Amino acid sequence: MRVLIVRIGAMGDVLHAMPAVAALREKHPGWFIGWAIEPRWSGLLQIAGDPEDLTQGVGLTSGTILRRGLVDRWYSVEAGAWRKRPLARGTITDIAALRRLLRRERFDLCVDMQGALKSAVVGRMAGAKTFVGMEEPRERLARRFYGKRVAVTAEHVVEQGCELLGTAVGETLAPARVILPMDARAEQWADEVVGRERFCIVSPGGGWGAKVWPAERLGQVAAELGRDGMQTVVNASVHGSKDAEEVVAASEGHARVVACSVGQLIALTRRAVVVIAGDTGPLHLAAALERPVVGIYGPTDPKRNGPYMADYKTRSRVLRDTESVTSHKRVQETEAGMLRISVEEVVAAAREMLG
Repeated sequence: MRVLIVRIGAMGDVLHAMPAVAALREKHPGWFIGWAIEPRWSGLLQIAGDPEDLTQGVGLTSGTILRRGLVDRWYSVEAGAWRKRPLARGTITDIAALRRLLRRERFDLCVDMQGALKSAVVGRMAGAKTFVGMEEPRERLARRFYGKRVAVTAEHVVEQGCELLGTAVGETLAPARVILPMDARAEQWADEVVGRERFCIVSPGGGWGAKVWPAERLGQVAAELGRDGMQTVVNASVHGSKDAEEVVAASEGHARVVACSVGQLIALTRRAVVVIAGDTGPLHLAAALERPVVGIYGPTDPKRNGPYMADYKTRSRVLRDTESVTSHKRVQETEAGMLRISVEEVVAAAREMLG
């Protein structure tokens, strides 16, 4: 069986799809599994044939040790660049090359785990014998591309992914533990950056403004934890991040910015004693790595999008105001309920996670 997963991005969404794929790999180690993804997120995928793909990882369902990477191959979907230059010759050439590559792979099954128009187009290009997506995808137009549609009933997106992929292959899948890549250079880099320091990570991003707790408040949290003897690393994807610098400015000298790649963030998160963030990729990365987390939520519902722990002994605390209204509208102003979450509440939750 040759299966193509389409989950182009972003970090948190890719991580939410991975437990279902890990469960499929666990049940069918001999199947060929491909993944269509934006290159920037490919560092999340453990690829068969990599030196690290023999990392021990016990799945939750059968206890089988993974002997292969999560996927056999990933396929580059430069969706962000293509969107900026949709009619450019380079864009058209790249899309045509991707189509040829996917067609040559002769997939038996393609599953769109994103539910967007762009992911549905990529899935259709693959020319798989069967193309499956959700009955109610994120973008309504996507459903027109599917040969088979699945009505999911699970509440959390991780469990929805298992329901979708399981139905597509005709089996029941339960979320399996995800093993993330371990890059030797990234691990050495993390050792040099933090050494034996005991630190927490805060991530001021959030995808869109409504999900973003004020950076100044995160800095005040860092200041309070600093008085406890805990230093803070502020995650940033690039140097000069305005939000990250605002956290540092309010931290009274207890926080510093560390710009890192996906592989470096994985290595850094492995060493953190707690991660504090909104509903964003670094929070879900920490959950996948079984690190204690404090989630600050507003317009997104933790029952659907909360940190999902493969190891249920891993500690997590999610803060959400009772009057927050669930909405996925991409507005820039922080959701009103989220603003009612105080610095003191977040500090208390972090101290609870620190024991």
